[in-house]
Amino acid sequence: MTTASGAPGLDGAAIDGGLYTDVTDFAHRTHWLNDAVSLYTTYGVALFGLLLLAGWWLARRRDARTMAAALATPLAVVIAYLVDDGVKSLFQEARPCRALPHDFLIEACPPANDYAFPSNHTTVVFAVAAGLLLVDRRLAALAWPAAALMAASRVYVGAHYPHDVLAGALVGIVLGAAIVAIARRPAARIVSRLRGGPARSLLGAA
Repeated sequence: MTTASGAPGLDGAAIDGGLYTDVTDFAHRTHWLNDAVSLYTTYGVALFGLLLLAGWWLARRRDARTMAAALATPLAVVIAYLVDDGVKSLFQEARPCRALPHDFLIEACPPANDYAFPSNHTTVVFAVAAGLLLVDRRLAALAWPAAALMAASRVYVGAHYPHDVLAGALVGIVLGAAIVAIARRPAARIVSRLRGGPARSLLGAA
């Protein structure tokens, strides 16, 4: 297989194209579910933004390390997204809607240079879920199943192969957890200093 640029790309159809087709055929048979899944896969990322805000709000009443983790999680999400985008450019896997014949897809086929592997949506939401484990376990308990639903929705609407979302989840979890865990200790010292100044209203009491 070659990409739009003429360079060889990852042949996703050979990995789990059959499973992808099974899922999209299921979507074809469950029209009653299509609108809800389409709505979630398009706008559900906003839920994770709200979870990040909730994490910051709860951290205002907790120790400096928790606040540092709350502030580091959005940074981890951005880095995970950038890494994911770099991996996309490296593997240049064509979207399944371009590689496989299909009679029904919920989501329109993206441009040829919008590659599939790994899934950006999945990377972002799992990075949030992983970071929230170090902020508030109750928020994380909401984020993890919501992230799994987002990953499943990306296959259901026809945007990704199953291995795309699995790889996206792995990138998001590893980078989300690692970056927050590494950053929170030095960031906690900064938070402790800033809590005694004008930023106290944003960072909470010492």
